[in-house]
Amino acid sequence: MARGGTCTRTCCPMMLNGKLSVHIRQQATAFRVLEGTFPRLDCDLGNLFSQVEEMEPTAKVVSYSPSGLLQSDELYNFVLTTSVYPREEEILKELREAIANHPQSYLATAPDGGQFIALLLKLLNAKKTIEVGVFTGYSLLLTALTIPHGGKIIAIDVDREAYEIGLPFIKKANVEHKIDFIESQALPVLDKLLENRENESSFDFAFVDADRANLMNYHERLLMLVRVGGVIVYDNTLWGGTVTLADPSSAHPMRQFAWKDTIEFNKMIAGDLRVDISQVALGDGMTICRRIC
Repeated sequence: MARGGTCTRTCCPMMLNGKLSVHIRQQATAFRVLEGTFPRLDCDLGNLFSQVEEMEPTAKVVSYSPSGLLQSDELYNFVLTTSVYPREEEILKELREAIANHPQSYLATAPDGGQFIALLLKLLNAKKTIEVGVFTGYSLLLTALTIPHGGKIIAIDVDREAYEIGLPFIKKANVEHKIDFIESQALPVLDKLLENRENESSFDFAFVDADRANLMNYHERLLMLVRVGGVIVYDNTLWGGTVTLADPSSAHPMRQFAWKDTIEFNKMIAGDLRVDISQVALGDGMTICRRIC
C-alpha cells in the first residue's frame, strides 16, 4: 500500500495449472479469492479476467500466491501455524480478525512480517520510532506493544478513517499514549521534524510502507532522523517479483506503474554506503537498512 501516499497494493492475476486465479496481497503477503467471491477493490476484476485470458499461453505473468514469495501456500501456512500465530499477541489477533472482511484487508501488515518487525525493535531496544503508512494499524499496534511504556511513535498516513478502525484495539491495549498519529502526506511531516535540530538522529527505528515514487525522498529524510546504528525497514521491495523483468509488459498492469521506481530504489539502496543492508524474501520483500554514518 502507499500508506502515507497513494495506494500501491493491488490484486494480481496469474495463470496456475492452466486455470485463472486471482491473488490479492495481504500486507507483506496475499490472500487468494476463491469460488467467485470477490471483495470490493479499486479495480475492475472483469477487465482483469479479460486481460489475462487474452494473453498468449507462453506469456510470463509475474505475480505471487498467498504464500508471498515462498514456494507454496502450504509452506507459508506452516510458518504461520508453527512460528507466528502461537506467539501473536491476543490483541493483534483480534485486530487481524476484525479487519479480515474489510474490502481492503490485503493492505494490512501480515503477521509474519509483523513478527519480524517486533524482533528488530527488541534487538534495537527501540524507544522512538517513525511509521510511514499505517492503514488500520496492525504494525503500529505491534510496535506500540513492543517498545517500552515511555516510548513514542510518530505514525503518518493520509487515511484517518482506516486508522480509526484499529484505534479501539490500540485503546484496549492501553498503548494509545505512545502514538502520535498525523493525518498527512509523509514528506511535509518529515520535513517539519527536521526543522527542529533536536529530532536529528533521535529515532531508533522507522518502517516505511508507502508509495514507490517517494521512497528515495523518504530515505534521505529518515537517514537524518534515525540515529547511527538505527534501522529503517522498507516493505514491498521485490514488488511481486517484477523486479526481475527486463520490462514490465508481462506484469499485471497495476504492478507496472511502480516497477521502475522499485527497481531504481533497489539500485540506490545497494549503492548507498551510508547503510548496511539486507533484503529478505519475506512477503513481498523487505529491505532492512542499518545506518552506519
